[in-house]
Amino acid sequence: MLRKIKTMTKSVLSIGQCGPDESTLTRFLQGAYDVRVKSVALKAEALSAMKEKTFDLVLINRKLDSDYSDGLEIIREMKQDDQLKNVPVMLISNFAESQKEAVAEGALYGFGKLEYSETETKNRLSAVLE
Repeated sequence: MLRKIKTMTKSVLSIGQCGPDESTLTRFLQGAYDVRVKSVALKAEALSAMKEKTFDLVLINRKLDSDYSDGLEIIREMKQDDQLKNVPVMLISNFAESQKEAVAEGALYGFGKLEYSETETKNRLSAVLE
């Protein structure tokens, strides 16, 4: 008898995307992985959400749409917080320099909004979400 292996739904926190980008990101993630996506707009909301619930992956926009604050600041705060420092986090940015800066702060190398169909993006996400 063949037994089906049940996967556990993963939780993703998306921070600072504009409406259309959030919709595209959520559709992409839910189409490719067994995930639930929670979206927040601001740093304070993000930090509060992460203190209340454990997320398998945090995706942060380089510049938060609501107030244009720097997503790297959230990564820095996460990595300095004992409760959050081990949570996998990726920056969403098309700029390689911003990705390198995020990695230097302790993030995993992320991806840009135009890179959803790239094999490397899928490999990076699969490493965390599968």
